[in-house]
Amino acid sequence: MGGPKIDVMQGTLDLLILQIMARAPKLHGYDIIEQIAERSGDAFQVEEGALYPALHRLELKGWLDSEWGISENKRRAKYYRLTARGRKQLERERAAWQRLTGVMARVLELA
Repeated sequence: MGGPKIDVMQGTLDLLILQIMARAPKLHGYDIIEQIAERSGDAFQVEEGALYPALHRLELKGWLDSEWGISENKRRAKYYRLTARGRKQLERERAAWQRLTGVMARVLELA
């Protein structure tokens, strides 16, 4: 896709993580970063310093579970998966995002 990188807006990282996790049975942090970049056409670049606190926060809320495993390159890695509570939250987050973008589109059309 190319183009300039876009800063992930405050509050959207959780939605991005939940959406990525809904499409995979389990992923480790680096895979999540890669999936967000790939699905956004490299427009979103999530830094590890933002991702891992977000994963921890989502785990504390019960939206993600984790377990330790061995990665493809034979290193120890923490793998995350979406919980049933996380799926419900993803639906709420999607609905809120759709409402927000609809309102923003209306406001911008008035300009």
